[in-house]
Amino acid sequence: MENLARRLGLKTDPVIFFISAGLTALFVLLLVVVPEPIGEVFALGRAWVVTNLGWFFILGVNVWLGFLIWAAASRHGHIRLGPKGSEPEYSNLSWFTMLFAGGIGTVLMFWGVAEPISHFQKPPLPGVEPYSEQAAKDAISIAVYHLGLHTWAIFTLPGLAFAYFINRYDLPVRVSSVFYPLLREGIHGPVGKAIDIVSILGTIFGVAVSLGLGSSQIAAGLSELFGWDASTFLKIAILAVLTMVAVGSIVAGLDSGVKLLSNINIGMAVLLMIFVLVTGSTLFLLRGIVETAGLYLQNLPRLAFWNDMLANRNPSNGDWGWQGDWTVFYWAWTVTWSPFIGLFVARISRGRTIREFVFGVLLAPTAFTLIWFSIFGWQAIGFDGIGAAARTAMGDQAGEISRAVAESIPLALFAFLEHFPFTLFVQGVAIIIVAIFFATSSDSASLVVDMLCTGHAKPGPVRQRVFWGLAEGLVAAMLILLTGDTGLTALQQVITVVGLPIFVMVCAMIPSLVRGFKLEDIDNVSVNGRPKLRDF
Repeated sequence: MENLARRLGLKTDPVIFFISAGLTALFVLLLVVVPEPIGEVFALGRAWVVTNLGWFFILGVNVWLGFLIWAAASRHGHIRLGPKGSEPEYSNLSWFTMLFAGGIGTVLMFWGVAEPISHFQKPPLPGVEPYSEQAAKDAISIAVYHLGLHTWAIFTLPGLAFAYFINRYDLPVRVSSVFYPLLREGIHGPVGKAIDIVSILGTIFGVAVSLGLGSSQIAAGLSELFGWDASTFLKIAILAVLTMVAVGSIVAGLDSGVKLLSNINIGMAVLLMIFVLVTGSTLFLLRGIVETAGLYLQNLPRLAFWNDMLANRNPSNGDWGWQGDWTVFYWAWTVTWSPFIGLFVARISRGRTIREFVFGVLLAPTAFTLIWFSIFGWQAIGFDGIGAAARTAMGDQAGEISRAVAESIPLALFAFLEHFPFTLFVQGVAIIIVAIFFATSSDSASLVVDMLCTGHAKPGPVRQRVFWGLAEGLVAAMLILLTGDTGLTALQQVITVVGLPIFVMVCAMIPSLVRGFKLEDIDNVSVNGRPKLRDF
């Protein structure tokens, strides 16, 4: 393998690179040759995982969040994620925009309207009438819960582990380095390489699913603007364009490409949000922001531990209930992103303290998410009609957004924007924002996958980075062909199965971090040096 890597001009760990690339190619080949059996396997796998381990996903994320809060609030919060005296490389604003654009911006654009409306028309909590005031409050609370603190805890825990062991101890830039206290030099052996390969495959699948959703949303937007058929061909054509944009950013590198695209994109997203706030029901939305904060804090304890335990006692709920399709899917999907988002965030967070890192990554994006759902979610629900009296007074206009979501989830955002001035222009801007969000996710993931292969923060040869960017696009294209008309359901099946081993691996990061913290010479004021690797 080493000779082949040299002949190809690659600077990488040949075992990790070629096995990861080979397994990715094998999966693509199987999707081409036997798509139906592959789909059936993922369907059965998803059913088993959700039915038997849904509680494990929900409990696990709560444990992670609790551990992170403890780590930041304790005396270990003084520990700097880098050599003594190191300073942050990026400003707070650039840091936030980069982690946000690479992390959750894509999801907010896709679900910002669709998720609140979905819960508004079909309330998941028992005893709640559809389209009622209580349904509206629950819908917003659940949406913020899904994409608030808990989602960012899934990113923050791996990010903290990577930043601590890689930045502080100068270990290789790989997921396996996190487990040095448990594996010691075994991180360089078969077990360590297996961890890195699984992480690479999880990242590729997680991003591929996101690219599939992104191409579906953009296709829906183009269909709305120009009347084009949102066919599989159009989705794959869009995917090809997104991949080319991502590859261009990959070639430019982290500072020139990813940072620039991230800053531009978050600026456009904020402007879109302000536009909705100013041209929509401004006073209603401002009051909604304040009330949503209270609703989130009030409902968080109940939602965080709710795992639909009585679902199988109601035949109408299927085998696993509502949460299997929503919460468990979210956690499984998000955790496949955690190796790449974690390493990416660790890379851009060198020099920050644990306290700065944890509270910054948890709180800033959560606050933005809360404001986003308060504006887009409440406005969409308002357009749809809250309560029987309001919906009666609205006549045929009542339920327009609900009907759009029921028809096509990717169409939700663009149906929502029809209620605002300059409709065509704003819908066009929304398409551009979605496209750049998904492109930045792809280029960030490609850079991180390349780091996992090389073991260095310095980018490898351009051809290596481009290969992974193209691989993500190819897997996404094959998933689109596989999903056909089943769309989101099939993507949920794939990502739930892939997410399980990644979830277990992230759980194992906590004992590694605890062991590292125990060896630190630290008081309540300062960190007095770091332990040596031999101390582990």
